[in-house]
Amino acid sequence: MAEAGRLTAAGPGMYELAGTVGFGDAARLLAEGDRAFAPLRAVEVDLARVTRIDSAGLALLIEWSLAARAAGRQIRYRNVPPAVTSLAGISDVSELLMGSAAG
Repeated sequence: MAEAGRLTAAGPGMYELAGTVGFGDAARLLAEGDRAFAPLRAVEVDLARVTRIDSAGLALLIEWSLAARAAGRQIRYRNVPPAVTSLAGISDVSELLMGSAAG
């Protein structure tokens, strides 16, 4: 059985997204991220422990990026899995994550 997606604090303004990030968890993770990120001016989300991601997971990252822009907040994604980069390219949404991804 796949490990459910989870968002955990990893330090001030730093979070880790891990497990399977997809249709089953995207809505919950969106709400958790929105609550956690709201008081912050800058957020970094490490994706190194994401084991699987689908289009709903990509939509989650895009939603977080759009919400950050609307709130005047910076968000960066670190250790972005190749599957995310590939899915974003296929879906023609890479530009929505550009400037939000690092290492």
